[in-house]
Amino acid sequence: MEADFSFLALFLRASIVVQLVMLMLIVASVWAWAIIINKIMAYRRARSESAVFDQAFWSGEPLDELYQTIGEVPEGASEKIFAAGMLEWRRSHRQDGALIAGAQSRIDRSMDVAIAKEAEGLNKGLSFLASVGSTAPFIGLFGTVWGIMRAFIEIAEQESTNLAVVAPGIAEALLATGLGLLAAIPAVVFYNKLSVDSDRIVAGYEAFADEFATILSRQLDGK
Repeated sequence: MEADFSFLALFLRASIVVQLVMLMLIVASVWAWAIIINKIMAYRRARSESAVFDQAFWSGEPLDELYQTIGEVPEGASEKIFAAGMLEWRRSHRQDGALIAGAQSRIDRSMDVAIAKEAEGLNKGLSFLASVGSTAPFIGLFGTVWGIMRAFIEIAEQESTNLAVVAPGIAEALLATGLGLLAAIPAVVFYNKLSVDSDRIVAGYEAFADEFATILSRQLDGK
């Protein structure tokens, strides 16, 4: 009778340890792909929101009117950074119109805090991709080593080196390594890509904050 080498058959024939390793790698791979898809969509949305806000910011509309348009609950990251700066700008004015000392540094800190929060959201989940990329091959290798050890024990028990005896156990063992690589390779590739994309988006936020701070600084100097 011909041995069944389908994925399901190999999984069912594997020992409980190898099965647990395979399940762990499958779950890690699915979770990694969920993070990858979520981040691609989130980064695309962040870039789109940033482009729309930049157009509104540089349209020549007065900053106070733009702040009123955005409202108390800004949606995009650029809007939140702008709102943080404008809120501190307004709080830095006394009732008589004079400015409280240290307004510029407080405005900068407010926007830095807003940028840090957005950066944290952008990078959330990337550490899991890094962990999968670095550990999945070794987890798969552990399953392979365990499976091969079991195969050799079976060979010794049957006292036969016939390929029909050896092949199924070796195939089950190597499947664990294959799953490990299947989980690790996309995780590593997309971790590197998404990290670069995240850095670029955050750099754009920082550049906007610097430009906005410069505009407010001119108004502070004028007063």
